[in-house]
Amino acid sequence: MTGEKREHWDEVYRTKSADSVSWYQPRPGPSLRALDELQLPATASLIDVGGGASNLVDCLVERGWSDLTVLDIAAPALEVAKARLRDDAARIAWVVADVTSWQPDRHYDVWHDRAVFHFLTEPEQRLAYRRALETGTAPGSVVIIATFAPDGPERCSGLLVQRYDAVALATEFSSTFALQRDWREEHTTPGGGRQSFQWCVFRRR
Repeated sequence: MTGEKREHWDEVYRTKSADSVSWYQPRPGPSLRALDELQLPATASLIDVGGGASNLVDCLVERGWSDLTVLDIAAPALEVAKARLRDDAARIAWVVADVTSWQPDRHYDVWHDRAVFHFLTEPEQRLAYRRALETGTAPGSVVIIATFAPDGPERCSGLLVQRYDAVALATEFSSTFALQRDWREEHTTPGGGRQSFQWCVFRRR
């Protein structure tokens, strides 16, 4: 299954420019605002799960963040980000992996995911994600996660997704993480479409 997923996402980034995919943001405003509200120091460690070619990491480098990791199943997506960052790319840890079969070897202060969880449509996939999440965080760690909202798309990049409101998303993580804040976002795609997202911020107990 991981091989099929990797082939799918590799093909997406081989055939489309990073600024033409539906999830592209010129600036990752919701993520940056969430981090600002948390008032985390630039020395905090952060992993961007499914970060791919996102420019969140660029913004954090500009802000002086020094312990950054980007994980994605698609190596071509990470290569786009590395090329864009040029010399700064060497300051970031890049991980090519499927998060549902990945075993973190450290804890992160912040786990950020705007791209992955809503693609996990099977219970066993979500369980595997939570195992990685719990291994990669410690009490006090923050999780910032976004999924498609109930009125969001039923598919993305040709794949079925699981949509959530705040209550449903909180239920997925309730055994270990406490919901701190939630909000909705209306994302505008490069093609001018509108997509409803559900955002949640959790803190590990």
